[in-house]
Amino acid sequence: MPHSQTSAPRGRVRLARGASPWLLPTVATAVLSLAKARRSGAAKAVAVPATALAAGMLWFFRDPEREIAPGRVISPADGVVQSIMPWKDGRTRVAIFMSPLNVHVNRAPLSGTVTSVEHIPGGFVPAFNKESENNERVVWHFDTELGDIEMIQIAGAVARRIVPYIPQGTKVEQGDRIGLIRFGSRVDIYLPEGVEVDVEVGQKTVAGVTRIDRD
Repeated sequence: MPHSQTSAPRGRVRLARGASPWLLPTVATAVLSLAKARRSGAAKAVAVPATALAAGMLWFFRDPEREIAPGRVISPADGVVQSIMPWKDGRTRVAIFMSPLNVHVNRAPLSGTVTSVEHIPGGFVPAFNKESENNERVVWHFDTELGDIEMIQIAGAVARRIVPYIPQGTKVEQGDRIGLIRFGSRVDIYLPEGVEVDVEVGQKTVAGVTRIDRD
C-alpha cells in the first residue's frame, strides 16, 4: 500500500493539530494590538513582541508535508540522536532529542496496528537529563512486520503536553502522523533484537525521512 503522506504536494506546510490552545490566543493578541497600534501607544508597545511571539508560534507548530523515504524503520521525530543504548532484553533504544526549533509532529516508524497508547504522568526535567526517564510520557506499541515496536514520547522542561492523534486499534502506514509534543523534548524508539542501527549519536534526523535501521 502506498504511503498516505505522499499524496499531498511536497513543500506544502500546514499547522499541527493540537496547536490551537497556544496559537489562537497569541495570534489574536497580535492582531488586536496591531489594529489598535495607530491610535494607542500602549497597543503599539504590545504589538511588536506580540507579533514576534505569534510568528514564533507559527514556526514552532509548522507541520510540513513530506515524501516518506523507503526503509524498514524510519525516524519518528525531527531532532538529534542523543543516545543509542543496548537494552537488557536484547532490543536497542535510539533516543532522539527534539529542540524547540524542530518540527514537533511525530510519525509512525513502521506500518502496522497501534496496540497500545498509554499516558504515564511524571515530572518535567530537561529531556537531556538522565532523570527524564521519569518524565511525563506517552508509551506506544505497534504490531508490525518486525513484531512489537515500542516508541515513547517524553515531555521535557518546556514541553508539558503530549497530544496523541490516534487511538489504540488504529492501522497506520509508515510515516503517518501519530502525535505532537508541544515545544520539543524527546522520542525513544526500541529496535527489536537483531535489527542493527544505522544512525550515530549526534546525527540529525528527519521524521519520515531518516532511516534508522540497517539491512
